[in-house]
Amino acid sequence: MGHVIVVDLGFGDAGKGTVVDWLCARGPEPVHAVVRFNGGAQAAHNVVAADGRHHTFAQLGSGTFTPGVRTHLSRFTLVDPLALAAEAGHLRALGVADALDRLTVDGEALLTTPYHRAANRARETARGAARHGSCGMGIGETVAYSLAHADAPRVRDCLSPARLRRGLTALRDWYNAEFPDGEDVPPVGACVDAFTAFADRVRIVGPDHLRTLLRTGNVVFEGAQGVLLDEWHGFHPYTTWSTTTFANAETLLEEAGAGAGSATRLGVVRTYATRHGPGPFVTEDPVLTAELPDPHNGTGRWQGAFRVGHLDAVALRYALEVTGPVDALAVTHLDVAGARTDLKLCVAYEGMDRAPVRRLPVHPAGDLEAQGALTRRLLKARPVYVPLPSDPLETISEALGTPVALWSSGPRASDKGTPAGGASLIRAGSLSA
Repeated sequence: MGHVIVVDLGFGDAGKGTVVDWLCARGPEPVHAVVRFNGGAQAAHNVVAADGRHHTFAQLGSGTFTPGVRTHLSRFTLVDPLALAAEAGHLRALGVADALDRLTVDGEALLTTPYHRAANRARETARGAARHGSCGMGIGETVAYSLAHADAPRVRDCLSPARLRRGLTALRDWYNAEFPDGEDVPPVGACVDAFTAFADRVRIVGPDHLRTLLRTGNVVFEGAQGVLLDEWHGFHPYTTWSTTTFANAETLLEEAGAGAGSATRLGVVRTYATRHGPGPFVTEDPVLTAELPDPHNGTGRWQGAFRVGHLDAVALRYALEVTGPVDALAVTHLDVAGARTDLKLCVAYEGMDRAPVRRLPVHPAGDLEAQGALTRRLLKARPVYVPLPSDPLETISEALGTPVALWSSGPRASDKGTPAGGASLIRAGSLSA
């Protein structure tokens, strides 16, 4: 099969976790490890095993139900040891006792702490009605603090209690000064104890470890969130502080000597669109929101409501321009398309310009002023629809100019299949291979 990078082309929640689970459990060839390459504990990748066990994977790879499949948290991930311990505890209750034994963590990865989480919630609360829709897990604050402070705590610091204490003390003092009326946070000593226990329990590795993983067997790179939430190309300010495209995974491949073009690029889409929390959502449909609840996604205290709408080819083509072409698509929730006759495909936007808009502009990375202006235009846009057939794979493939390699009609690996030639697309490697 070779290596595969799995990225959500929408706003997240398209089913990356269940696709990774299938690749590990039933894919064309065995998978040795799952590498997480962005985001942190805010990820929520729902996987249902063949026997009905359900787990929401956050930091551990979504292939963990498959015995022997390892997880590696790369330097691009944000590691929350407390959340990781809770996640491993839930897996133990489900009969997966060795998840932490199969885990390696890059020492350069940033640490997310209770101080980051408290700062995140205080800042989001202060925004009032202008909330961005944060998960409340401290992801943005972890990144922002690291950009302003060279001594931001990293995983490697957990191996040196004195250095860890200095970094956490500075972070705690920053939080107290920045948010004097913020929520109470644990003492530094308690965090030091918990994080050094984390270092004793898991294997912390250096940058050369990924090279070994890639040489040992097939690796799946599992992305978090979606391209339309990307820190530079998402619809600012309703974005994440994370690069959600293929870029981080391809950087890791290059650094490990495999080359950026050595992995298949697999883009995941639902047969309908979803978005969690505020921000532009041109194809949002209140009827679909009411009639298509997601059993594993609902209204969150910090994220806001789970919103549902029609498939949006304009937004997805924008995602493809941002990421560059993908080798193949994984289309999920095919069962929903087969059961309904009212699903549509948005092919253009009205209300943004005098003529219908079929392509959104792609601005240089970092131009948040331009991204903010695009957001304001999108908030005025109205969708132009055509019907979506009950068997939509060919329609989706044609709309996005990309073949479909995998379809999914349910949460289990047994609910998935490959259309004619789909398995060979996954085996074939990337466009530049």
